[in-house]
Amino acid sequence: MERRSMSISAKVTMLVVVLTMTIGFALGLSLGLVEQRVNKTASPWSSSKADRKLETDDDLWEEEMEEKNHIDGGFSSLDGMLQWAIGHSDPEKLEEAALGIQQLSPEELKQRQTEIKELMEKLKTPSDAKLMQIAIDDLNNASLSLEDRHRALQELLILVEPIDNANDLHKLGGLIAVIRELNNPNPEIRTISAWILGKASQNNPLVQNQILELGPLANLIEMARSNFTEEATKAFYALSALIRNNIKGQELFFLEAGDVMLQNILSNSSIDIRLRRKSVFLLADLIESQLDSRVDTELLFFSNHSLLKSVVNLMASDDIDLQEKALYAVKNLLMLRSIDAQVLKDVCELDMALRKMRHQLQKLILDDKFNDYALDVENLRREVELIFLGKLEKVIENILDVGDALRNFGLFGCSCYSWLYS
Repeated sequence: MERRSMSISAKVTMLVVVLTMTIGFALGLSLGLVEQRVNKTASPWSSSKADRKLETDDDLWEEEMEEKNHIDGGFSSLDGMLQWAIGHSDPEKLEEAALGIQQLSPEELKQRQTEIKELMEKLKTPSDAKLMQIAIDDLNNASLSLEDRHRALQELLILVEPIDNANDLHKLGGLIAVIRELNNPNPEIRTISAWILGKASQNNPLVQNQILELGPLANLIEMARSNFTEEATKAFYALSALIRNNIKGQELFFLEAGDVMLQNILSNSSIDIRLRRKSVFLLADLIESQLDSRVDTELLFFSNHSLLKSVVNLMASDDIDLQEKALYAVKNLLMLRSIDAQVLKDVCELDMALRKMRHQLQKLILDDKFNDYALDVENLRREVELIFLGKLEKVIENILDVGDALRNFGLFGCSCYSWLYS
């Protein structure tokens, strides 16, 4: 009966054939890389002295890792190794070699299989946990050079991407080691340390709480004020990841005057546009958490006139992404009971800002490049305008009701006076 897949022995035989043809390339590439990643005392990656520029986009790191995975020579299974080897072989020479292999004696075939097994053992790389531990040990080495310290942090930045690795970071002593680096005199070391904390804690309540208990928020808030843009951006990224959907984290954020830092960024037009986008997005998220909590007392920070005006002013930005985020924040603000629509009109001039935004979006809608996006933002703008007008109408109705009540009370008072003295 025809078998649907190759037997293990057949795969081994084929692998012998393939590796016979590709052994030079495999050993040259894979063993060379393994030797580079094995250090006498430090991390398998830390041993390299090649300088690496700190990337500013997480996606670039992911691309780099994908490329590394393609060339590092590691194979998780016999199938994986077989597929790689076949893909890098000449079909005609492979067929010739197969005929020669068939003529090998059982002893010779067994010897080839032993050689392949030894090769696969050499090609194995350490586990993620081992790599993390080596990088953490490097960070705990006070005599480590700045270059190697930077590389150890780069390794951790890559390794904490999987949630299981992030969950193991504290057990291995990694969180304490990384948080300590937030005080490093070198801004690039501080930057990548904040980046690691943000990546490890993003959408991960376990790691969020572990980091919060170690108390790095004050450091991160101070770093978010840095004149070094990358440091400020990555520190803010870490702050956002730590307190998003985390009530305890948000309470600590306000206790450490994070609201003051947030308002300063929103009101300062000279600050990097990326940081302002992150700030207004975090504000919208904090308001959403306030709405979801359904507490009777709302934070006074959200009804601060300066804050409200800063957010409304962002709706006039030349950056449409920042405009959209500001518009979304205004929408959330309008949902709060403590927000006075009349203040948004008289102090912040929200009605004028909405009209100006409508005219700008009408132009963008005519541009094929921005048409779809502009339509989405215009729909959001209309929604905000309806909520605002509805809330403003209620304010006016309340004023009229109070006026009627006072007039009625005045008539009632006059009647009482006449009755008492009649």
